[in-house]
Amino acid sequence: MANLIDIRRRIRSVKNTQQITKAMKMVAAAKLRRSQERILSTRPYALELGKVVARLADRQSEESHPLLQQREEKRVLLVVVTGDRGLAGSFNATVIRRTSEVLKRYPEAELLLLGKKGADFFARRPVKIRNAYRSLFSNVAYEDARTIAQDIAKAYTSGEYDAVYLIYNEFKSILQQKLSEERLLPISAPEVPAGSVAGAASEAEYLFEPAAGMILADLLPRFLAFQVYRALLESQASEHAARMNAMSSATKNAGEMISGLTLTYNRARQAQITTQLIEVVSGANALEG
Repeated sequence: MANLIDIRRRIRSVKNTQQITKAMKMVAAAKLRRSQERILSTRPYALELGKVVARLADRQSEESHPLLQQREEKRVLLVVVTGDRGLAGSFNATVIRRTSEVLKRYPEAELLLLGKKGADFFARRPVKIRNAYRSLFSNVAYEDARTIAQDIAKAYTSGEYDAVYLIYNEFKSILQQKLSEERLLPISAPEVPAGSVAGAASEAEYLFEPAAGMILADLLPRFLAFQVYRALLESQASEHAARMNAMSSATKNAGEMISGLTLTYNRARQAQITTQLIEVVSGANALEG
């Protein structure tokens, strides 16, 4: 009987866990819809802003703005974007693993950690940490991204770092998140394939008012801030998608476990009833004899 009681308790415990994982899946799905809408509405602006900055940067020398200056990469800053919470599968682990690999290439690199999970992990490691933001994703705001970008730009223009790299999860779809490693600084114009429509457009002559250098000086800080903001939104959407998938798998596994335990319980109960019947029949036969 004690064995049956233990099985019933385990079934009840797994059912309670299944209810929690199912609720977390629904919450993650609701948050994902909002995050997905934000990132999809942000991408067109980021794309067009990147085109304008690339067109201006292509016509300016590196000396025209400090954020365009190319230097030998001796001192590197890694901006690492993770989540604030766990239970999201390998979402945080992949970013941390890639950061550890990059640190092998740049042993003297410093880290700027955006997200509680990354901050907690590297706080226990012998690495240089410039700063850590542990509660960005409760409400991702552009002002926070601009503050972070201003700190990065100031450090780069003062010569503290020769390059700044961004490591984060890019949202592709509900089922797919891509681990991305991008160079934030120095800003460079992306390569455009020869003969393409974008390439033909970049070769056209444009008149800028005021001067192109003045426009570039105003746009580059905005472009950097928006790159950080976009990475935060991409990471937030990826985290919700990863958590939804993880909780969906956990709910399914809990259901399979409940089915297996229920079958085991029924078999044990049947064996117990059979044993009791045999004992009753044996006792009755003994009395008759």
